[in-house]
Amino acid sequence: MKTRIHLLFFIGLLGVFVSCGISKSKTHLPDIAHYEAANPIVTKLSDSIFLSGKNSLLKNKQGLWELYVEGNPLEIGLVTGALSDSLLKKQEQIFFSRIEDFVPSKFQQRLLRNFLKWYNRKLYQNVPDEYQTEIYGVSQYASHDFDNLAPQYQRNLYLHAAHDIGHALQDLALVGCSSFAAWGEKSEDGNLILGRNFDFYVNDAFAENKIVAFINPKEGHPFMMVTWAGMIGAVSGMNKEGLTVTINAGKSKIPMTAKTPISILTREILQHAQNIDEAIAIAKKRKVFVSESIMIGSAQDNKAVLIEVSPKKMDVYDVPNTNQLICSNHFQSDAFKNDERNQLQIANSHSKYRFDRMQELFAESPKINPEIASQILRNKEGLQNMALGYGNEKALNQLMAHHGIIFKPKEKMVWVSANPYQMGEFVCYNLDSVFNERKGGTILSFEEENRNIAKDPFLKTAAFKNYQKFRIEDHKIDSYLRNKTEVSFDFIRNYQSLNPDYWVVYYKAGLYFYQKKYFQLAQHNFEKALTKEITTVPDKEAIEKYLKKIKRK
Repeated sequence: MKTRIHLLFFIGLLGVFVSCGISKSKTHLPDIAHYEAANPIVTKLSDSIFLSGKNSLLKNKQGLWELYVEGNPLEIGLVTGALSDSLLKKQEQIFFSRIEDFVPSKFQQRLLRNFLKWYNRKLYQNVPDEYQTEIYGVSQYASHDFDNLAPQYQRNLYLHAAHDIGHALQDLALVGCSSFAAWGEKSEDGNLILGRNFDFYVNDAFAENKIVAFINPKEGHPFMMVTWAGMIGAVSGMNKEGLTVTINAGKSKIPMTAKTPISILTREILQHAQNIDEAIAIAKKRKVFVSESIMIGSAQDNKAVLIEVSPKKMDVYDVPNTNQLICSNHFQSDAFKNDERNQLQIANSHSKYRFDRMQELFAESPKINPEIASQILRNKEGLQNMALGYGNEKALNQLMAHHGIIFKPKEKMVWVSANPYQMGEFVCYNLDSVFNERKGGTILSFEEENRNIAKDPFLKTAAFKNYQKFRIEDHKIDSYLRNKTEVSFDFIRNYQSLNPDYWVVYYKAGLYFYQKKYFQLAQHNFEKALTKEITTVPDKEAIEKYLKKIKRK
């Protein structure tokens, strides 16, 4: 399932880059004439410390890059690009190096390319000028190695819609995230606390260089967000007014033209809203082209809500009679909850399972604090602590997250996970301290070291070491299945022993034996897979179909 999703994602991504839209979108550039910005001069103090005036980029001891930039949109874009140019080129290389692995044929590429030329024709009209300008500034430092696919600016603009386009074309929830909020009697001190896992996986290299960006714009509120080089949209962030945004993909009907990318909408909310009402007002202004739940936390309101958006409608899910809010990848508001697609999502996907698991863990924890929030985000077991096998998408910790993050909005505190996934140290930052008056010339990490949350003890276990070996062997068996290679029984036994509770190891062994016409062995492994917690209903049905075929044979 993951391979299929990644395949479709990268097919969509390739189409995005090889199509530059029709004539206007192909040649469009933002109007930057009214912005003043000189080309930044960057001083490299070491391989992990870069300065440009009051702006800086530093890699802290946990491996997180801390970026601080200020100014107008063009200044922010240019200095971000200048400070992070080596990371930007690396991220582009990671994307494009994966494309050939996942695109099945040149013919499919051409078909998708022609479609996307039309599909993307209005994208630039739906991105606010300030963010087009910022993207333009960053793009001046993009690699020229891929100019044959699209010019720097267009390439970077379309990158911001890559998730949306992959999601729209296949109606896939590519970001299967889990998030929660607690306040009042459910929070340890009565103040709002939020946590989320951003379960977006391209490959390990993609998540190596996470950036904790602190942006101080001339217009709007200073804010932080977790991102990667080249990405100015917001997937997780909090501003200095104590307003937070996180996104969870959903399901609904898909329009036939690209509009505002979700990450651009959430960036606008993060920069320009200070409470829930202002966030809702901004969301109402924009037309999106995928369905998403946007969790908004607010220090001013001391609570959280979900703004649920789709191409056709929008609703707000508020919980006036409770002090907790849980979100996975299905809608909960009146406008969406009974939609056929949403009901199918609840019935067939792992969204409801993760939702129920969060409710279960909340019930076990009367008062939520940052440490308990980190334990929930790191939880690898299923309902009633069932062993799911490591990497199962029914787990809150799927061992694939780009990052985990925890917010305490009233205190302006945020904790960001270091690698791997959400299991490294949660590094603490205080936005009031970060955005104090800065002086150029010296740079130290912004972290509040005495408030960090320790690494997950699981990292030191034999089970985690076996999981790392399992991932290597899992890639091997995928290759063997694809190429119909002969493998030894010892390989299969070892592969299964590394992650024995995970249904996939028996399913893939069953596929191998089925290919080789060892039908009794295939039947045994498929039946063993059915005794485990299978991720989705379609996955279970696929195994049952194989068993029916074997019985006919």
